[in-house]
Amino acid sequence: MIQRTTMAAGAAGMPGWLAARTREDSFSMGARPKKGPNDTINVGLIGPGGKLGGYRQGAGVAYWCGTKPNMKIVAVCDVDKVHLWDSKQNHAESTAYTDYRELLEHPGLDAVIIGTPDHWHCQIAVAALMAGKDVYCEKPLTLTIDEGVRIREAVRRSRGVLQTGSQQRSDGRFQQAVDLVRNGRVGRIKQVICGLPGGPTGGPFTAEAAPDNLDWNMWLGPAPAAEYIKQRTHGDFRWWMEYSGGMLTDWGAHHHDIMQWGLDMDNSGPLSLYAEGAPQPNIGRHSYTTFPSFRVTMKYPNDVEVISTNAEPNGVKFIGDDGWIFVTRGDIKASAENILTSPLPDSAPRVGRGVDHMQDWIDCMRERRAPICSAEVGHRSATVCHLANISLRLGGRELMWDAKRERITNDAEADAMRARHERDWTKGL
Repeated sequence: MIQRTTMAAGAAGMPGWLAARTREDSFSMGARPKKGPNDTINVGLIGPGGKLGGYRQGAGVAYWCGTKPNMKIVAVCDVDKVHLWDSKQNHAESTAYTDYRELLEHPGLDAVIIGTPDHWHCQIAVAALMAGKDVYCEKPLTLTIDEGVRIREAVRRSRGVLQTGSQQRSDGRFQQAVDLVRNGRVGRIKQVICGLPGGPTGGPFTAEAAPDNLDWNMWLGPAPAAEYIKQRTHGDFRWWMEYSGGMLTDWGAHHHDIMQWGLDMDNSGPLSLYAEGAPQPNIGRHSYTTFPSFRVTMKYPNDVEVISTNAEPNGVKFIGDDGWIFVTRGDIKASAENILTSPLPDSAPRVGRGVDHMQDWIDCMRERRAPICSAEVGHRSATVCHLANISLRLGGRELMWDAKRERITNDAEADAMRARHERDWTKGL
């Protein structure tokens, strides 16, 4: 049964009661009780996507969660009723909703998985945290830099546990690369190269009436009002700046995360950057708007240069005075065999936790501690991606970044792009 009820809406499209709570500076949920290993954690899935085997990031994460002991998917939500019914069939005992606000009121709900397009991440994550739920949110964590600040603050005030879905953090090869780099195995790092895929070109596309199964206004949410074009939705949302950031946020969120981890810059960022790239050939109202090719040059502390480009092999390459390490999904290489094979001393600090990304989230929910890819980490790695896109959108301007204050210090127009106007979707199109 799909549940949909009438609810008074407040600021930023949230229920009135929730908007009021998030405005209270003194609000704090206090320490939440730990759940024992035999206690069930009830999880809601918001944005499952299509069937398993198709475009299904949210559905795949929920399936992964459901394979863990004492984890139960009790509620599912999607604005596309076809996707919603597919998800309901995958989780037969769950309750189906078409409005995430109603899912957050599901009895006994402990946590949510957010698999929506990027432009919805912030509003849903903040609402869930302030409603007392823990959160697993797909990467990139945000659409803008300002959204990351808001999510981080919501985690702090609610004392919730938020895991960003950057699964490479929990992969042994990436952890090995970071351990070796941070323990000086290749000497002083001079340069890091992040190789990302290139993005597609597309358009102009044809506007048409939205299908009956899709609540188009709700799909757009805080994004600008727009005519329905099927290429805006589902997996293709990534190629529109209104909803995502192209490959710079899709793969960049993964590899920039590993780059910053290796440089021990999880709570910081670049000093400056500029980006060069080719825009869409038919850019316009009915065409993709992200950049299909790009080269971003960044300066980090300690005179480290970082290059992020679609013109290099997919992965992260750390280049030091004494050699290099290249890591990608399924493989790790080095300039000399002993760089990888010689063990680190027992006293060497290490970053791994010995569990997969989902299990880390579950362990942290039970123990009330920060996960391996916290809101701060997810926000900071997404910030690198957003800065690169801001430079591209402004024709390649060099941006000076104050990571402590989280401000662009040399360009007022660019600094204003840290945030975007959010449409009040509760009023309809």
